[in-house]
Amino acid sequence: MRNYPEIASRMFGTPLMLHPSKGDIIARAFGPRILGSADVEDLQVVGGEAMGLVGDKIRGAKDGWGDRVYEGPDVVAPGIALIEIEGSLVNKGKWIGKSCGMTSYEAIAAQVRDCKERDDIKAVAFEYDSYGGEVTGAFDCAEQIFELSQIKPTIAVLTDHACSAGYLLAAACRQIFIPQTGICGSIGVISMHVDMSAWLAKEGLKVTILSAGAHKADFNPYQAIPEDVLKQELAELEELRVEFAATVARFRAGRLTQESALATEAQVYRGQKAVDAGLADAVARPSQVLEAFEAELSRTAG
Repeated sequence: MRNYPEIASRMFGTPLMLHPSKGDIIARAFGPRILGSADVEDLQVVGGEAMGLVGDKIRGAKDGWGDRVYEGPDVVAPGIALIEIEGSLVNKGKWIGKSCGMTSYEAIAAQVRDCKERDDIKAVAFEYDSYGGEVTGAFDCAEQIFELSQIKPTIAVLTDHACSAGYLLAAACRQIFIPQTGICGSIGVISMHVDMSAWLAKEGLKVTILSAGAHKADFNPYQAIPEDVLKQELAELEELRVEFAATVARFRAGRLTQESALATEAQVYRGQKAVDAGLADAVARPSQVLEAFEAELSRTAG
């Protein structure tokens, strides 16, 4: 099922907490499709996405075979649940885990709420491998993870990346473990705009935009962004970056300040450098972290 307008609305003309390399891939892969090029393999959107967060509808969602998509958190060790956060992060999506390269905040939040409420779940391990995604829904999801972290032990295990929105969610855990080759950070915001005006002129096409309201047609792809609109958008992106930095500083109180987060200028840090910068807590092999987490819980429980 092709759904180009929906994909475009999520990727262009909207703030993203996404690592630039991922944004470049999106622009290269999807940009030609927007411009009408025929030499790009068709993009596909499959899976059971449905709109609406109110009412926690994911619990009643079913897949194409009529089975429920969510039956509760995945318990991988006695008392320990695992929540996987991988791929591009999107606000709404009625699936659990990664589907078509995306994980939804909606599904993460449902699992987090269950982990908080279930007495048999004593701790939660989050596995991260994400370059980030949408701003919309990210902060609410991160706050829910942080609330869980206040009442139960949580760890973020990077396998191997937690960048931008992915890092925002990881920072909400009590501890972050990063492999020597892993990267985290990218505390910043990015937005992409496609200016099709030169291509349209080359093709002999002219688009006439009829609108009511001085800013109704802002960021349309048929003309360059006016200077005053560009200035305002950059200011708003900076406000989001400051909020991002303030939030991760609150989550990582005593280990990363807002000033230090802003001073990174959205850079990413690898392995021990991430620990030295206060963005992570220890370098560790992902395959060994869960076992050590289980042992520590058993020791403290005893």
